Formats: sequence, C-alpha cells, structure tokens
Amino acid sequence: MTNDDDNTGITPIHTSSPTDHLLTELQLYGWRPFQDEPDPRPLPEGNVVAAAVADIFDALVATLGDTRLEPDLEELLWGTVNLFHRATCRVERELDDNEQAQRRLQNEQDGSEVKSVELERLTAEGQTMIERRNSMELFRDIAAEAFEHHTGTVWRPRTGSKVNHRNLTAAMIDSRDFLAAKRRAEAEVMVPAGPKVAVSGGADFNDHRLIWAKLDQVHAKHPDMVLMHGGTPKGAELIASRWADNRKVPQIAFRPDWVKRGNAAPFKRNDAMLDVLPVGVLVFSGTGIQENLADKARKLGIPVMKFDGGA
Repeated sequence: MTNDDDNTGITPIHTSSPTDHLLTELQLYGWRPFQDEPDPRPLPEGNVVAAAVADIFDALVATLGDTRLEPDLEELLWGTVNLFHRATCRVERELDDNEQAQRRLQNEQDGSEVKSVELERLTAEGQTMIERRNSMELFRDIAAEAFEHHTGTVWRPRTGSKVNHRNLTAAMIDSRDFLAAKRRAEAEVMVPAGPKVAVSGGADFNDHRLIWAKLDQVHAKHPDMVLMHGGTPKGAELIASRWADNRKVPQIAFRPDWVKRGNAAPFKRNDAMLDVLPVGVLVFSGTGIQENLADKARKLGIPVMKFDGGA
C-alpha cells in the first residue's frame, strides 16, 4: 500500500496541448501556411522581381569581373537563370500531381461534405501553383534578359523547353473547369496565338542578310506573327531562330522525330507544321525536304515564297 505523502516530491508529467504547440510554433516561426492550406500571402510585384534579379547579376559581374574568376562568370550567370528555370519545372511537376489528385477525387465524389471540401482545397491549391509557376517564369525570363545583356548571347535551357504561361490565366470555377482550362493553356503555350509563318531551309544556306530581310518584310505585315521552323542547328533555320530572338517574335521548333519516324521524320514534321495552317511559308533552297513542304503547302492553298542563293 502506498502513501500519498510519499509522492509529494514527484512532479507530474504534463504533455503539450495542441494550443500550446500552436503558440510555440507562432513564437518561433511566425504564422506560415502548411502544405494542406491555400497560401493567402501576395505574390511579389513585377518591379520588385526585376530589381532583385538585376541586383543578383550586378553583384556577380562586379565581384568576378576583371578577376581571375572572370572565365567562370558566363557559366555562373547561365546557372543563375537555370536556377529559376528548374524551379519553374519543379512547380510544374507539382501542378501535374495536383491535376491527378483532382481527377481521382472527381471520381470519388459521393455527395459528402468531406469529399467536396477536399476537392475545393485541391482546386484552390492548383490555382496557387499556377500563380507560383508564372512567377518563377517571370524570374527566369527577366534573368534571361539580364544574361543576354551581360554576355551578348541568348539564354537557352540545355534540356527541355522554355515556355511562358503568364499571359494564359484561367478562371477558376470548379475542378472540371480548372482541368479543362489547364489543358487549353498547355496547348496554347505550344502553339501561341497569332498568324503562323513557317520557314524551312537547307543546313548549308547561310545568307543571313536575305533571311533577315525577308522575315522583316513578313513581320511588318504581321506584327503579331509566330515563327515556325524545323529546329535545324545550323543554316537557314538557325538564322531564322536568331532573327526571332532578336525581334522578340514567338517561335516554335518542329524537330523531326527520328526515333519514331525514321527516314520519314522530316516529312511527317512538314505535315505537323502545315496542320497548324500557317499564313505563309518561306522556303530557302535546300533539299527535297524543303520541296516537299512547298508542294504540300501549295496544295493546301498556303502562299509559298522561295528564295535561292547564299550557299
């Protein structure tokens, strides 16, 4: 038998209450949204983003320029842009996971409040992810402009594509509308709005003055044009791509799928370009691939302009 007097020196064990835990978190870290809560905090303003990126690049250039580390400067500046590019890709993957979760919950809807609230939460999170992705794209694009300013070369990712969703906002009504708008936005990013102009040319065609002059003429007629080309890493199509970079014209590279199509790849690529229905096709002398594109375009009633010279 125990006596209560024997336990007077023992301190009882107290566990932390949920309220105490919450107050401790607030004292240590302040309020912050958790993973399963929409984030109500505002996005950074565009001018603040631009100033921050400019400060980063100016600091690197001022620190490494005219020093023994200057040979590493361009690679570091490229990596700075890539930092935001990778962040964009990471948020994009999170958005894809959110889409799959929404699809799963759509199939599981049973009229209960729990399922409905969970779907509403995922939909709100998806909208937040779109805003985060668009913000990261803004960081990347401003950083890419700073990279071009300091190095004189256009920044390009070494893997993957660089697309921009910032102007493609989708109204959030419910989950089904959200997913449909997301699919439309992805399609519009790959084929931006505006009259499409296709360019094809031989890999040995290097008359850059002629190519730039003809593209400038087309651009004057269609200021909102979108350039389409085959993505050849040299020759006429590379020159056309550089023209688009310089003139800030959106461009789409239709690269042939050699693995899937084999020798027919460039001709299937021509079909894909014409499926978009360009308003015109510019052909600079090359091979039968260019002739194939011109012939198919004429059969569709698409104007074709052919140019020779400058090999």
